[in-house]
Amino acid sequence: MIELSVIRDLVAIFGVIGGFTYYVLNLMETRRSRRITLTTTLMQHFMTKEGSREIADLISMEWSDLDDYKRKYDHRVNLENFSMRIAVWRLFDSIGLLYRKGLLDLETINSGSTGIIPSLWRKFKPVVEMYRETDFHRSTWENWEYLAERLQEAYPETVPFDTGDFVLKRETGS
Repeated sequence: MIELSVIRDLVAIFGVIGGFTYYVLNLMETRRSRRITLTTTLMQHFMTKEGSREIADLISMEWSDLDDYKRKYDHRVNLENFSMRIAVWRLFDSIGLLYRKGLLDLETINSGSTGIIPSLWRKFKPVVEMYRETDFHRSTWENWEYLAERLQEAYPETVPFDTGDFVLKRETGS
């Protein structure tokens, strides 16, 4: 017959295992909640009138080629556009870095950005590549690029439009 001390020891062991399991699960849930909170905080900029205006301004930028882009928007000729554009690009890049480090939640980023991050990446990729060759380091905006690619892979249905198509639809009133 099993002795009372063995039963007591088994109950104690299972109690420790149960407590440890509860602690680990609680820690995981706390970490997930913090990731979502941080992500939501960073994405709030896009949900403001000012942030929405900046995104609309970026979407509405048009150029025929990179020389045309430089004539209209380069930092040497249009400081106002440069300041707004770089602020948004830096935010995208910072969000990308934090996501890469596992500190942000991709689903919440996708929900808060509604496809804008990968759409704007596609639009500005040739411009970024040009600046990587001329004015900036070759790794500049690589976290934005990484994030845009992850969002496109994970949620292809949320990036249904090309920003050029959006501008045309907006201008024609469709």
